[in-house]
Amino acid sequence: MISKEDSPTTTRAPEGGARVPKGKRRAGDVIFAGGAQGSGILILAILAGVAAFLVIQSFDSLMANTANFFTTSEWDPNVREEPAFGVAALAFGTVLAAAIALLIATPVAIGIALFIVYYAPRRVAAVLGYVVDLLAAIPSVVYGLWGIGWLVVELGPFYQILEEYLGFIPLFAGPISTTGRTMLSAGIVLAVMILPIITAMSRDVFQQVPQAHREAALALGATRWEMIRMAVIPFGRPGIIGGAMLGLGRALGETMAVAMILSPSLVISWFLLQSGNQTIAAHIALQYPEATGYGVSALIAAGLVLFAITLVVNMAARFVVSRRKEFS
Repeated sequence: MISKEDSPTTTRAPEGGARVPKGKRRAGDVIFAGGAQGSGILILAILAGVAAFLVIQSFDSLMANTANFFTTSEWDPNVREEPAFGVAALAFGTVLAAAIALLIATPVAIGIALFIVYYAPRRVAAVLGYVVDLLAAIPSVVYGLWGIGWLVVELGPFYQILEEYLGFIPLFAGPISTTGRTMLSAGIVLAVMILPIITAMSRDVFQQVPQAHREAALALGATRWEMIRMAVIPFGRPGIIGGAMLGLGRALGETMAVAMILSPSLVISWFLLQSGNQTIAAHIALQYPEATGYGVSALIAAGLVLFAITLVVNMAARFVVSRRKEFS
């Protein structure tokens, strides 16, 4: 026998609430579900629209280009008869600057997050967390002014030490740039800029580690560092990777700070202490005001490459995180 309360035509509601027919949904549920679905579709539509705009606007210059767009470093698209330009040096500089920033910022961010969550007193942790979050609110042009006005000058002696003791490594070979406007300087500024992003993500995921995991490690005789290494970091690895990739995306697309620090140059150079290299975003910002004809379309084509690089990086990060679902 099926009781009246368990009838298939009704759904039992919480105590004090009215029963809702099983085949009927509340208006609020329908509106919320439709809004959420529409938001997801809107994001995809915007992404597709941006990609279509970049492809369409860059088509003319790519068809007229007489150089290999992906392998050459030449950039002279305003010559109407034989425009020639390539993105090789710009793409190299973009990836190199972002990689330097990620290598510097990630371990520092993880250390700050662990200190805030597991080592610092509560009041100190609250103040330090606020200060780190405040770094994310500073405009990029301010970071650029700080980098060009103070950092590049103060890094001079440090660069001399690097050349003296590590000059046998090609990355740190001389001669050192007298201006300090090098790829390493740009990478350090970018590292400071992405530091709050990685720290915030790591801190949040470290705070979500189950108490039982931490207590079990400590009960087995592990020290605090061993507990962090065996229980906290494995659990938080997807969050760390996600935060690092968000920071990498910020570093890849940063414009003003890099444009203010690096000297405009279209070369592929591994020498971090010498002037050279440029990023796609900075090159677009510097060249766009004076670009005409094929020059505008060529810069949009460079933006298309930057769009593709960022998309690939984020897709790779999502793939890595999805393989660590057992720690989610």
